[in-house]
Amino acid sequence: MELSVQQGDIALFQADAIVVNLFEGVTTPGGATGAVDSALDGAISKLIAGGEIRGRAGELTTIHTFGRIPAPRVVVAGLGKRDAFDTEAIRNLAANVIRYLTRPGVTSVASIVHGAGIGGLDLAECTQALAEGTILGAYRFTRHKAPDKDAAAVGSFTIVERDAGRLGTVAAAAERATIFANATNATRDLANEPSNHLTPADIANFAAKLAADTGLECEILERADMERKGMGSLLSVAKGSHQPPKLVRLSYRGRGSGEVDLALVGKGITFDTGGISIKPAANMEAMKGDMTGAACVINAIGAIARMGAKVNVVAIAPCTENMPGGGASKPGDVVSAMNGRTIEIINTDAEGRLVLADALCYAVELGAKAIVDVATLTGAATTALGDICYAVCTNNEDFARRFEAAASATGEKTWRMPMFKEYDEFIKSDIADQKNSAGAKGAGVTAGAKFLEPFVGSTPWVHLDIASVDDIAATRGWIVKGPSGMAVRPLIELAMAMAE
Repeated sequence: MELSVQQGDIALFQADAIVVNLFEGVTTPGGATGAVDSALDGAISKLIAGGEIRGRAGELTTIHTFGRIPAPRVVVAGLGKRDAFDTEAIRNLAANVIRYLTRPGVTSVASIVHGAGIGGLDLAECTQALAEGTILGAYRFTRHKAPDKDAAAVGSFTIVERDAGRLGTVAAAAERATIFANATNATRDLANEPSNHLTPADIANFAAKLAADTGLECEILERADMERKGMGSLLSVAKGSHQPPKLVRLSYRGRGSGEVDLALVGKGITFDTGGISIKPAANMEAMKGDMTGAACVINAIGAIARMGAKVNVVAIAPCTENMPGGGASKPGDVVSAMNGRTIEIINTDAEGRLVLADALCYAVELGAKAIVDVATLTGAATTALGDICYAVCTNNEDFARRFEAAASATGEKTWRMPMFKEYDEFIKSDIADQKNSAGAKGAGVTAGAKFLEPFVGSTPWVHLDIASVDDIAATRGWIVKGPSGMAVRPLIELAMAMAE
């Protein structure tokens, strides 16, 4: 879908459908909605008077114009109560509208910006929410399905702004939103791919192409490179698979030179059987998405480069399968990470933290001044939080608040988990420096974070356990069924904030 911005009067705009809005309780529409109402001889006002349009949140009403204006259809979108309306409501509304209009005969849609007029919200923020919601809400993954000759699709979406003086603000916000949303959808695409179509090598190839397209520096570490660096923790996970492991490093130097301001580290398990500690067969197909953290950080740094942010960022994605082959790691094995710490493997299904350990060490070696890691790390995250938000753990209050602000700005919900020193006991081993599973002690999210903490040292660090939100059971607003792509936009937003 092509998204664009144009100056003009929505009532005179030629599209298969135009979208206006109404707050709950408004009996006489004003602004752009009022102009369309006048052009339709008061049709909207009559429907309001008759109780057919009430402006309630989620309410969508189609009016056929029969030639009275250039567009054959007008959709009146209910905004709900004005005091409860915000940019997240716009994002969800836009997603619902674009799906509602994905029907035969509608290939072009035009809309005003919701919330920036009588709603009193910031114009740029409203525009970004509208554009993001539209692109994210229209997402579908059909790569492996036969073409449906009856399928409907919206090919173009135009944001129409009447005031020429506001056009520059709207256009800039729409461009920013397009970059943010496309990075999220690219992450969804990778997470949707079956593991036989997305091996560690395929992720490395994707990253290399992205680097060529955006001017990023790209380094792919092979098994021998990892052995030379002492990445025994990561390599222990790869031992059972015929697919060679890859460690992807993408670097962006927005300041031209100097230290790495921010490292983004993402777990890239392209399929997770659990290894020798094998998972139950039921729903194991979902484990193709255990590489979502890697997809997040790769696409986030690509978007940061496209934004031209004045910040130095590196993305590191350790990628491998976790398979129960003849050479696979066994419970009770002891391996060494890049920083020399030894790890007793209690459970081979706690493999994500093993690959992240060496990737975090690598980020520290590269001199990162701050680190965020992203991982579908624990089932405990879903137990604790459901699929509404994801977990945040940290060793630095100020840096965590910066990330949480970035997440809030993009409409994503997070929840801080405790990192009390008493939880250090959960990862203590009798025969190694630490162990990779706390067993049945509980506090699984914190235990996973506590395992990772020694590998970042004193570097400000935030750990995101996105396992709770990586695969959504039912569409709601901009969050579509399947891979959500959450954490991508907050990572971009964080980098942009650091640049400012």
